Amino acid sequence: MVRNESTADRIIRLVVAVVAAVVAFTVGAGSALGIVLLVVGAVMLVTAAVGFCPLYRVFGLSTCPMPKSQVH
Repeated sequence: MVRNESTADRIIRLVVAVVAAVVAFTVGAGSALGIVLLVVGAVMLVTAAVGFCPLYRVFGLSTCPMPKSQVH
């Protein structure tokens, strides 16, 4: 997998994951909203950890800066 997330993007995803988990436990982790928030938080946490977002690949996006060797 080629990284397609910048450091700022990864930090934002980590913050969103934590907020989603806190809200999920606040509303009840067993409720429908709680489960959805836990899934969203888990996806955000995993993508932040690995630096790769499959949806970015599908849409041809990347927030990761290009290495200097690829700049023309």
